This record gives sequence, C-alpha cells and structure tokens, in this order.
Amino acid sequence: MTQLQRHTQASESQCRNVATRITDEVQRICDRSQRIQASAEIENEAKELANKRLQQCLYYFKLGSHQGKVKLHTLLTRIVYNHIFSSYGSNARQARIDRVDDFLQGFYVEALNNFRKEAKLSLTYSPRSLLELSEYLAFCQRYARRRIPLPSRRSQQLIILRAWTFAQDNPPEIFVDIDSVAEGNSFDAGDRRDPIMQQLRSLLVSKANNLPDTNLYDTIVEEVINYLESRKQQDCADYFILRLKDLTAGEIEHILGINSQKRDYLQQRFKYHLIRFTFLDRWKLVHQWLEADLDRNLGLTPQEWESLQNQLTPQQNQILQLQRQEMAIAEIARKVSLTLKQTQKQWYKLLELAWEIRNHSLS
Repeated sequence: MTQLQRHTQASESQCRNVATRITDEVQRICDRSQRIQASAEIENEAKELANKRLQQCLYYFKLGSHQGKVKLHTLLTRIVYNHIFSSYGSNARQARIDRVDDFLQGFYVEALNNFRKEAKLSLTYSPRSLLELSEYLAFCQRYARRRIPLPSRRSQQLIILRAWTFAQDNPPEIFVDIDSVAEGNSFDAGDRRDPIMQQLRSLLVSKANNLPDTNLYDTIVEEVINYLESRKQQDCADYFILRLKDLTAGEIEHILGINSQKRDYLQQRFKYHLIRFTFLDRWKLVHQWLEADLDRNLGLTPQEWESLQNQLTPQQNQILQLQRQEMAIAEIARKVSLTLKQTQKQWYKLLELAWEIRNHSLS
C-alpha cells in the first residue's frame, strides 16, 4: 500500500483496496500452485508475484487512462489478429481490424466480469479512478494470457481460445452480437436472432469499452428487480440476478433447482417482462442508457427517422409528437381519444418499430 501511495498519490482507501486485492490474488495463486507449495520458498514466491502485479499496475498508471487502454488494446490485437482471420483468407486490413475490435469489445466485458468474481466485487463494479482502471487493465492483460490446459499435455492462452471460437461461430457476413459473447453465449439461437433481445442484452452487461455510467447502470438493474418483484415474479428476479453473474444455463438450473425445460420457460417469461419494462414502464430510462432517447430521434439516423415516420399511422405520429413534448401518458390518451391502455399499446408498437429499424441497420 505504501508503494501505491508513493507512486500514484491516490487516496489511502483506494490504495488499501487495490493492495488488498493484489494480496488476496497472490495468496490464492500460491495456495493452488503445486509447484509453489512443493518449493521451500513460498514466501519469496509470493513476494515476487505481488511485486510483479504491483509493477504492472503502476505501468498502466504511468501511461494514463487513454494511453493505457490504447497500449492494452494494441497488445491484445497483435495476439489475436491472425487467429480470428486465419480461416477466411485475405481481407482488407481495416476490415480485419474492425472485426478484431468487435471481438475485443466482448473480451473486455468478459475480463471485467471475471475480475468482479475473483476480487469478490459487486456485480455493477466498474473502475472509477485512474488507479482502479490501471488495476483492471493489468488484470485484463494477465487474464488474456492465462494458460488453459489442452489434450496431450498442451496448453494455450485463453484469449486465443476465445478468438478461435469467435472466428468459427461468427463468420464476417453475420452480425456479431458482442454482448452474447460476453455472456458466454448462454442465450439460445432464437434469442441471438431476435432484434429486440440483441439490444436488450446491453441491460445485462456494462459497456466496459468506455467505462459506463455506473449510476445509470445500477439504477436500471435495481429498477428491473423492483419491477419483477412488484409483479410477484420473484423467480424471474432470481434468474435476472444469476444472469448478471454470468452463470451458465446449467449453473442456473442447479442453483434454482429446476430442469432445462423449466429454465427455458422461466427465460421466456423473463424476456416477456423485460420487454414490457423496456417499452412501457421505464422506456425513458432504458433509452437514455442506450443513447437512443427522443432527443436523439430514438437513436435513428435522419433517413431512418424519416422511414419510421412514414410507417406510422396518423394517430401514432400524434402520440410521438406529444411524447416529444414530455406530456403525461394520461393526457396524451385524452388528446388522441384513446384509453390509457390503448395509448400505451400504440406507443409500445412505435418503440418496437424504431428498434427494429435501428437493429436492421446495425446488422
């Protein structure tokens, strides 16, 4: 902790937290390593490991936020560049780089999720200071280079195994659903083709690439849980919490004590409520998170916005204009001569259409 304070000038609490996490990680490694346990230098091995992690953290700290992220991204790009494209022949350099960027975006989310697990941090933890960011970047580099045992006593770096899977499962002409990669592809194939669910996945994982607005993320998670509990859907709330922990379908079934058929039914019921939450109950909050609120024309380009308006009925267009005036839904219902439920249904259809247009453009 003393070295962290001397080199970073960060607060005592931040330095203590980072130092504690480094100590816990080193202790865990030493306890699990047969080589270290068999040696007579356990204490020296631990000190050396701790010092390496400290120096790696300080290395990224000295680079600064922007340069540190660029340095890590460049390093990981060099590692996976050929592996992702080795089976597709020659491609334009920029196309290759774009595809590698897609892969790494998902890998950063996976690394953040694993950092939270191993450091026993909250599900919504994200680095908020330069020291915490440096700690995460250092972990991400180590996580990428972890050796995974393979048959015939061989091993491979974890990030290369992830790149192989990415290249085999997602050919260039298919839309790459980054969030499903971050979640371990635990959604079924139907989910991955569902244009609405492709965007709703951003509710389940943070946008680690740009260090998300944690307060807004926390609010959405809390609101979704409150929404489910208020409708006596506690099993859906439990399922949502387990999904946030990035557990596999098998792990979720074991924890909840259900079989695969019941888990599929629970997943469909959760999707139903999540979509209702997104389009009706807290649509403003969700669209703000997705940077697709009414001030941004629901995230549509000028051409897409025009296409949307051309597909709306006169009544839906009137509802849209009144929503842009931030009028209460009950007042909108009175002005368009509909019941509250009918007005909500028309607004639901309008938002769904906008999302489908936007998703079609992305894919």
